Amino acid sequence: MSEGDVVVGIDLGTTNSEVAAFLEGRVQVLGAGEAKMVPSSVGLSPRGELLVGKAARNQQLLYPERTVRSIKRQMGTDVEVEIGERKFTPQEVSAVILRALVEQAERDLGGRVKKAVITVPAYFSDAQRQATREAGALAGLEVVRILNEPTAASLAYGYREARGHTVLVYDLGGGTFDVSIVHIEGEVTEVLASHGNNSLGGDDFDALLLDRLAQEFLREHGVDLRRGERSAHSRLWWAVEEAKKQLSAEPYAKIREEAIVSVNGKPLHLEREISREEYEELIRPLVESTLESVSRALADAGKKPSELDAILLVGGSTRTPLVSRVLEERTGLVPRQEVHPDLCVALGAGILASRLSGREVERVLVDVSPYSFGPSFLGERGGYPYPHCYKAVVRRNTPLPVTRAESYYTSSPFQSTVEVRVYQGEDEDALKNVLVGNFTVEGLTETREPNEVLCRMSLDVDGILRVTAIEKRTGKSKQITIQDALREKSEEEIAAARKRLEELFSTVRAGGMELFEKSETPWEGTEEEFDPEESFDGEEGGAPVEEVEEDSGWSETIRESYRLVERSRSLFGKMHDDDKEEAIDLNAEVETAIAREDREALEKARRSLEELLFFVEGK
Repeated sequence: MSEGDVVVGIDLGTTNSEVAAFLEGRVQVLGAGEAKMVPSSVGLSPRGELLVGKAARNQQLLYPERTVRSIKRQMGTDVEVEIGERKFTPQEVSAVILRALVEQAERDLGGRVKKAVITVPAYFSDAQRQATREAGALAGLEVVRILNEPTAASLAYGYREARGHTVLVYDLGGGTFDVSIVHIEGEVTEVLASHGNNSLGGDDFDALLLDRLAQEFLREHGVDLRRGERSAHSRLWWAVEEAKKQLSAEPYAKIREEAIVSVNGKPLHLEREISREEYEELIRPLVESTLESVSRALADAGKKPSELDAILLVGGSTRTPLVSRVLEERTGLVPRQEVHPDLCVALGAGILASRLSGREVERVLVDVSPYSFGPSFLGERGGYPYPHCYKAVVRRNTPLPVTRAESYYTSSPFQSTVEVRVYQGEDEDALKNVLVGNFTVEGLTETREPNEVLCRMSLDVDGILRVTAIEKRTGKSKQITIQDALREKSEEEIAAARKRLEELFSTVRAGGMELFEKSETPWEGTEEEFDPEESFDGEEGGAPVEEVEEDSGWSETIRESYRLVERSRSLFGKMHDDDKEEAIDLNAEVETAIAREDREALEKARRSLEELLFFVEGK
């Protein structure tokens, strides 16, 4: 390969796909903001337009029969999928996704892209690997290398030293799972053993939660949302997927779908709050089944957990806190996730692609928190109550920016006040850590039973830490902002922390100002005034979430728009011909605006459609 050839790295994923390349002095995933992650969805609009990525994913709510997703699970098979009135092979669908990624890369790089490194699960068969090469050829690409995803992940993490490292790469994506034991020494990366399941991933988590909600709806209303109207099933799937993401970062998720189905002209609504505990209980058998593959891979590699140097988490589904917990319990190692789990494989592919292009690239550079942060709470030490227990909410080496929270309970009946003390450090005794701030929340609901309080921490790349305590039942909150949280502590501050340890605390403070820990419940999202009836997002001026996260406001706008379209169609029988024709045109304008992500055009079309329906329904 000649010097200067442009080679890109592509993660062709089950749920999302990304493309990475060397740009502006470093390897980066191409695209802007959330557009870096292209949903692996392809569709045909009612007008016959080809839709790829978010446009296809958005269309699936209303036209699931004209959209296909998770095609990666079909690679290497002879099946054909129907999109509208046409049939496609898995390679053809994948080629459309690859072509969209190449076009995105060409826009950012300012030139033609003809060569690519494409990643596949280590557990992919020869037939599946060949199908991936065929998809690349159909997209007009020369596939210069098929790269195992765990190898790509190890490249992104940058284990490239003279001393050898043995790492376990745990890759749980949207549709596939594999675990690999990888030995890395200098320039050589060797996969010692792999095991996995090509039919296990976040999609299966979705299916379990969808089935539970559908069964509950069936018992309550006598309607099975999995049967009948495709749009109802698609809306339920969309709501479940959003709830799953939320539960990966929050202790609760509210699912609310108005008029999800209509029976005898009466609209039926779906409304349900899911807790993290309920969700994890539901998916635990699937998560624990992955440990069988972990044991098998270790045995095949002739390694014991004690011989591992690290566990690297790859794939969006590893955000589920249960995954980290079961791995830590099994191996004794705290899994690492400082490289974005959704982008990790693409970045590793980009590193190899850059080397093949003649550039020397070592690893991905990321901003991480060098310290851990958390509040003190009333727990037990040595079998006795101790008011200065500590467990990090934001852990050291977490990528920035980040928002996490844990759930706690008040420690005394009728307690109306809590004091939140925020520490920096790793020790389980808060007094051995450094106090970085404290504040008091007053006026809590006085109840006999423990009152749940959420403690949320948002840390941005500039070292600004925002801590918010929120009473869950009312949304009452108070916040503190700590400007220099990442500043290295002085000897005087460290000495003060040691001095506090010498003080004697034998009982809980009078008035019950402490919190009991409830459980480990890290979650993302930012806000100051919290409405328990709404989803947890949107703090004005708060620390931003990672830029590749989906815009939840836009997602809700899409859902509301499709509900409006469905509402208009249910009224066609009441409309005069002129009104019906206008409604059909406005429906088309709504769908086109969503596909193009034109927010201004969508708002205009929605207003017009709402005005029309107002007059129709008033007749």
